Amino acid sequence: MSRDLLGTLEEWRQRYGGIVHLRIWPEHQVVVTEPRLVRELLVTQHDAIRRWERGVQVLAQLHGHSVLTAEGEAWRSKRQALQPGFAPKTVHAFVPAISAAADRAFTQWRPDAAPWPIESAFTSLGMDVILRMMFSSEVDANAREAEGAVHTVSVAGNREMFWPASWPDAMPWKRTKRKAMAVLRALIERHLQARLAIEQGAWPQDLLTRLLTLHLINPAAWPLQAVRDECMTAFLAGHETAAATLTWWAWCMAAHPAAQDAVRREVDAVLQGRAPQAHDLPALSSLACTLQETLRLYPAAPVLLSRRSHRPVVLGGWQFPARTMFMVPPGVIHRDACWFPDPQAFRPERFAADAPDIERGAFIPFGTGPRVCVGQHLALAEMTTIAAMFLQRFSVSAPEGMAPPEPVFNISLRPRGALHLLLVRRAA
Repeated sequence: MSRDLLGTLEEWRQRYGGIVHLRIWPEHQVVVTEPRLVRELLVTQHDAIRRWERGVQVLAQLHGHSVLTAEGEAWRSKRQALQPGFAPKTVHAFVPAISAAADRAFTQWRPDAAPWPIESAFTSLGMDVILRMMFSSEVDANAREAEGAVHTVSVAGNREMFWPASWPDAMPWKRTKRKAMAVLRALIERHLQARLAIEQGAWPQDLLTRLLTLHLINPAAWPLQAVRDECMTAFLAGHETAAATLTWWAWCMAAHPAAQDAVRREVDAVLQGRAPQAHDLPALSSLACTLQETLRLYPAAPVLLSRRSHRPVVLGGWQFPARTMFMVPPGVIHRDACWFPDPQAFRPERFAADAPDIERGAFIPFGTGPRVCVGQHLALAEMTTIAAMFLQRFSVSAPEGMAPPEPVFNISLRPRGALHLLLVRRAA
């Protein structure tokens, strides 16, 4: 499992079906890939499960006690307070900032005959977008340093998930991880202190202001450390999902030129050369289908954080005692031929308005149930806006003889090697 988690889970699904019991002493672990049972677990019986203690412990090393790691009433209170900042109406107000970041980035891209570092470029753009939405700031040298730090802590965190306990970060051999965490914490702290140094009436309307307002209203429930924790989670999750998905989407477009051409025609027809606005996004339906299909093949979170039952659970006729561990892997469910015929193929038409309905629980790139990703609307709006502007400016293809990139799971799903693709700038 530590060498190839997704491949191992897929092998077990094919051999044993949609619910598989593992005995990993001292735990009983159940892998659930049957969509009906996934919904039963995460939606109907959500109040019987909690997130895996070890997984939360690893994530909390950097995220602290944020909405990502909190449980019970603490989680409900945080989620309720944060939800308005990620509602569709609020997200639409961010589209101009997303467009501005994309325009700035694409103007600076200088593709030539050599393959372009598309993964790194989209990661930098994703950071610029989240910095604008969180801090009303633009990406700079310090933020770019964070790109490497995010990769370092992701690899280290994924590795520690397979350990029963972690050595303290002060250990000499953890120096690289320690430095990476310091870079990310310093980035958050700089923006927090800069905001506190100016008059409240001059604060811009962004995520940090929303969080600091909660702090001012109720400092006991929202101390400054809680603000720092939520900023860290928003920064990491806010750019990683979009950057990873856009990277895989660019590969899908490069590998399927006919689909790329069809979506570009839609973009040109809808936008007529201008930047997308919030009201344009629903009209880009074919583009949305390519992004959905990308999320099916390469979900940014291919394995949801495991859950533990705190009381007996009945699932699909099986009775599981309290303290049973449950694992739900969207990366396996999404490639099941029972729900997606020819599952390895890139077929955006699966998500068209006139396509057959997809089994509920079979497509869950952002999770499902009460703990569905709070930022899903923001991620989809960001990815649609950036993808549309990308197609307005570039054609993308794979270098001759290039093999498909191999997905690697390190908290999120990324190519094993840095992805480089050929870009040609379109005529103005």
